[in-house]
Amino acid sequence: MLRLPVVRHVAPTSLDEVIELLAGDGAMLAAGGTDLVPNLKRRQYPEAKTIVSLRRVAGLDGVSVADGGTIRIGALTTVARLATDDAVPEALREAAGAVASPQLRNRGTVGGNLCVDTRCHWLNVPDTWRQAAEPCLKAGGEMCWVAPAKKICWAVSSSDLAPAMIALDASVRLVGPDGERTAPVGELYRDDGLVHLAKAPNEILVEVIVPAPQGRRAGYRKLRRRGSIDFPILGVAASFRLEDGRVNDPRLVLGAVASSPVRVTAAEELLAGRPLTDALIAEAAELAGKSVRPMSNTDLTSRYRKRMVPVFVRRLLEDLAAD
Repeated sequence: MLRLPVVRHVAPTSLDEVIELLAGDGAMLAAGGTDLVPNLKRRQYPEAKTIVSLRRVAGLDGVSVADGGTIRIGALTTVARLATDDAVPEALREAAGAVASPQLRNRGTVGGNLCVDTRCHWLNVPDTWRQAAEPCLKAGGEMCWVAPAKKICWAVSSSDLAPAMIALDASVRLVGPDGERTAPVGELYRDDGLVHLAKAPNEILVEVIVPAPQGRRAGYRKLRRRGSIDFPILGVAASFRLEDGRVNDPRLVLGAVASSPVRVTAAEELLAGRPLTDALIAEAAELAGKSVRPMSNTDLTSRYRKRMVPVFVRRLLEDLAAD
């Protein structure tokens, strides 16, 4: 049995206290802890000294609809709540319902899933295994064992909610020592397995803001080995409006194929302004498949995952067209 390392646990009651604590050496933020705790047990964060919990900070959970239809989702809202709340767009409910298992959805949070660490089968193993194979780049070694020729970490983005949030043009509100700011969800990520979040370590994601749907058709589809528990090995999110039978403002986002969610802009440009025919869907799906190159660092083979990209894109677009 893997045991937790000895760490200090604190649960402040205000964001100001959280920000102050995060400035300390070895401080790590915790929400639901469904990813953090297993990673701590595997000694993936040897620098961790203090776990700062958000659970006692008031006002960080819940879903509300503002005037005009804008949806505001607190970062501590559970994934289970997101999956079942009728005020939430269907695409987000689909993505939330695909996360892990019911038990983990009841504990995991929206903010935690958006900020979940990148994954790789060279990294997400007990420390004795990492040491036996020599540590990878992210574990403090000198090279990435997925692609040793380059000094780049190829660990994979594993958030289900991120692709759906980007497809719906959602934003996040971040609070830090320099005040607060709002940024599109897509700007929260770097294509870098080592430092995949483009926010300061002591910035806190406190809220997600989703624009009013305004007739958008949107959905999310997930590929994984098992029907539950598993992280995605491919996530596909899409959204668009149909105006006079033609596609308007399309967004197509792939997850779990790189260190950050990937917008397939070439396929979006192909779809824009055209009738959503079967031929156009097939062409856009093939273009999406050509735009990414999954690496062999997660479940199943990279070749299979690449072949599934056009399949899942086509299925999702066909479903949205049928709506």
